[in-house]
Amino acid sequence: MHVGHERETSRIPLELFDHAPVGVLVTGGEDHRLVYTNAALAAMFGERPDGGWTCGERSGEDRPAGTPVREVFPDLVRRISPGTLGHVLETGEAVCLDEVVVTVTGPGGASREASFRLNLSRVPLTCGESGLLAVVQEVSAHIAAARRVRVMEKEWRRLQRRYQSMVWADAHLVWVTGPHGEAREMSQGWHRLTGQTVEESLGDGWFRTIHPEDRAAAVESWDRATEQAVSFYEQIYRVRTPDGRYRHVRYRAVPVHEDGEVVEWVGASTDVEQEWQEARRRRLLDRAAAAASDISNLEEMCEEFAHVIVPELADSCYVYLLPEAGGAPSGSIVTERVASAVREGLPSLPPRRKEYHPADSGFVRAVRQRRPLQATFPPGRPPFPCADDVTAWIKEAGEHSLAIMPVVVEGEVATVVVTGVRGDRPPIAPDDVRLMREMLDHTHDAVSKALRFRRNQRVALALQHSLLADPPQVPGLEIAARYQASPTAAEIGGDWYDAFVPSGGVLDLVIGDVAGHDLAAAVCMSQVRNMLRALAVDRDESPGHVLRRLNAALETLNRESTATCVLTRVERDEEGGWRLAYSVAGHPPPLLVTGDGRSRFLRDARNPLLGLRHGRPWTSAVEPLPPDGTLLLYTDGLVERRGEDIGDGLERLRRRAEPLARAPLGRFCDELLTGMPLTGEDDIAMIALRLPPAG
Repeated sequence: MHVGHERETSRIPLELFDHAPVGVLVTGGEDHRLVYTNAALAAMFGERPDGGWTCGERSGEDRPAGTPVREVFPDLVRRISPGTLGHVLETGEAVCLDEVVVTVTGPGGASREASFRLNLSRVPLTCGESGLLAVVQEVSAHIAAARRVRVMEKEWRRLQRRYQSMVWADAHLVWVTGPHGEAREMSQGWHRLTGQTVEESLGDGWFRTIHPEDRAAAVESWDRATEQAVSFYEQIYRVRTPDGRYRHVRYRAVPVHEDGEVVEWVGASTDVEQEWQEARRRRLLDRAAAAASDISNLEEMCEEFAHVIVPELADSCYVYLLPEAGGAPSGSIVTERVASAVREGLPSLPPRRKEYHPADSGFVRAVRQRRPLQATFPPGRPPFPCADDVTAWIKEAGEHSLAIMPVVVEGEVATVVVTGVRGDRPPIAPDDVRLMREMLDHTHDAVSKALRFRRNQRVALALQHSLLADPPQVPGLEIAARYQASPTAAEIGGDWYDAFVPSGGVLDLVIGDVAGHDLAAAVCMSQVRNMLRALAVDRDESPGHVLRRLNAALETLNRESTATCVLTRVERDEEGGWRLAYSVAGHPPPLLVTGDGRSRFLRDARNPLLGLRHGRPWTSAVEPLPPDGTLLLYTDGLVERRGEDIGDGLERLRRRAEPLARAPLGRFCDELLTGMPLTGEDDIAMIALRLPPAG
């Protein structure tokens, strides 16, 4: 498209620009009158906002040839710096203007802002004047795209700065490895955490900072993750810090793929020591509380507690029980070591042992002050004297740190817990001592209850043994008695035996068992035993009548207790032999073994339990005793087994006793205790009588 007689006013064949893809505008004279425009320029600017001429749309006679360009394109000229057109025209120096923003009118009269690039240069005209050539290109889309790119670059740089700030923060240690797991890059945070330089950490060097006990597992899990190209890797290991201590660090990593292959791994490590310590605290407190709630035996409770401590908090743990005298010690202490635990691979000390602690030992100092005592020292050389075997063990194990914690129960130091560490493990930290104290506090009520029960148990056992007197000496008769407390039961039972010489008779033998397993049962047993003695010597009457009166006394004095009993009386018969009068109250029957090895149970004269009201008469029976025969009275712990009929236990006892018919009476009793398959759940009492040979 052309304006006026442009082909005649320019030395340049302007028709070349008619179909150019860019807008072309030519002006002439100092006032820059319009000489030429092409169709591309008209398409760019469209109709003027004032409804005036639109380039390329009006007839030729209406074309404004010679009109100043500022009138045809006012907005465009305003956006060009003043003097630019004159400068180009005067000097001939070409000028390029970028991002000239002009308001243009589009189809339908809608206005919009568009960006243009203008290249201005001087051209000769046919009249001898110089004109101005403007090449106009709309760059709105390019500018918008470039602007978006710049915004994205700015945002990316901001994200990079954020990411770098996070990377270099102490909480996050970022690293990059090769496809097979070899470290290639480490952030400075790794150096701050471990003291290891970036160069030292490359390759497999970073594994050297992991705790020796965790290192093999770390290498194995990382190799397996890289070989299998897992989608996500996460593990927690202990890492050495510059001060030689260890902290728990969580490792997380993901693979980076290109063309379906792993080209590298990107990972981050986070210090989770506080989080790990809190989780461990909750776990150990729960385990300590469970040990205290599930176990009532003091020794078992202490043993379980020691195994909660080891290996979580220490390499060794010993629990000592103090004597019950109470008070702050002024000198040495003798304790009983009731529990022990050591890390696997270390020598162990026997748990049950009396131990002497010198007055100047750390043990006595902690007990006297009633507060924990900690000590760190060269391996194997504690700064204070210890028990001899403990000193030798510390030296052999190379322990370098101890914590001695007295446990106060009901105002007195009842137990002492001693823990120790060795090797690469750091000294016992104050936080760990506080945690162990907190664990002990969680078990306080259970320990107090177990200690009270233990004291009651000892009182009951002492009472029981005081009542189990040595049998009397009766000419011609041999008597042996045995008592064996349960090795597993926490309580003391009411089993007892007795032998005495009544008025009008030769010898009374008694075996009995009061229901219950506690101090109350032991007290009741002493009452029953003493009442039976008094009733048996008060009158010369049959064993059944004596038991009847004993039952009446129990109904009056102690209605809540029941007991079983066998009362026998050994006498001379008219022919100079021996006979037995007996009565059984709810108890296993006596066993009679002849000298030639035959045996049978004496099942007559059976009566109900003592302590039960009933209207039946109390019966007695008389049985001749053979020369060289053995009479055995025993409690049910010798024959009863859980889930088994008592008849099977009685038969087993009979078969076991027959081969021992001619054994010395003491051996006879001992062989029964060791040869019977005992459950250990109940006490056992027995008393045996050996008759003289014939003549």
